[in-house]
Amino acid sequence: MKTSRRSFIQNSAVLLAGTALLSKAAFAAVKPSEIVGLQLYSIRDDMTKDPLGTLKQIAKIGYKHVEHANYINRKFYGYTPVEFKKILDDLGLKMPAGHTVMGKNHWDATKKDFTDAWKYTIEDAAFMGQKYVISPWMDESMRKTYDDLMVYLDVFDKCGDLCKKSGMKFGYHNHWDEFTEELNGMKLFDIMMKTLDVNKVVMQLDIGNMYIGGAKALDVIGQYPGKFELIHVKDEIAVDTPEKYESAILGKGIIQVKDVIDLCRKSGGTKVYIIEQESYQGKEPLACVKEDFEIMKKWGY
Repeated sequence: MKTSRRSFIQNSAVLLAGTALLSKAAFAAVKPSEIVGLQLYSIRDDMTKDPLGTLKQIAKIGYKHVEHANYINRKFYGYTPVEFKKILDDLGLKMPAGHTVMGKNHWDATKKDFTDAWKYTIEDAAFMGQKYVISPWMDESMRKTYDDLMVYLDVFDKCGDLCKKSGMKFGYHNHWDEFTEELNGMKLFDIMMKTLDVNKVVMQLDIGNMYIGGAKALDVIGQYPGKFELIHVKDEIAVDTPEKYESAILGKGIIQVKDVIDLCRKSGGTKVYIIEQESYQGKEPLACVKEDFEIMKKWGY
């Protein structure tokens, strides 16, 4: 990923033939309970320059759901919750999930309570109609040792309780460290999956990031069936960078994306499929996410 989402998050933390063909299409029809959305980080530059105009284009493409990646000082892309909700409502868009980093600064260990800043985050997410509040990063200091990690996984569960009061769930979005780093002989991802209460905290599986970490989504979903309510739908191509891969148009890379999402539909417990593309191979980001959307429709989602 030439424009690393992880770098962005780290910086932001400081401040989604005839009858035969007809039968096949009917079989692959979108289930009523499924949601296909777009992670707005995919079009971050456009959202920075002209959020309203960009959202209009997203709605015109056919998207009905979006996932935010910009909540700063109680504003979404510079708009208050009231203003941003009206924009989405007017465009027929819903926002079932959003990314906001929960850091060490959001938990007061002496009071054993969340800070007001984090409580406002949950409050504003509930106002927007979100079902999931996703933290897309865990600071290295929170996972230096096994005991450190266990302390913050307990905080994650507590955040799940906080979200539950507003009818939401807390979630965590993986990068690749969760699959490359180990504590007490276990990968961070496995520790999280075995420790967190899935009724309170969900794992938003990024099927692209995990590949960079040497893991394959088909294997992980098979290992933890029914545990992934929402995923990031992403493809990757090999590039000559330290990360070795960057995201690309769905179906154009090395991840078996359709097989993965079909398994998610069958046994992953997945309800929300969020498209994300961070690199574009010379194409315009909006053109890419339009193509991604069309491919998902072709696949029956």
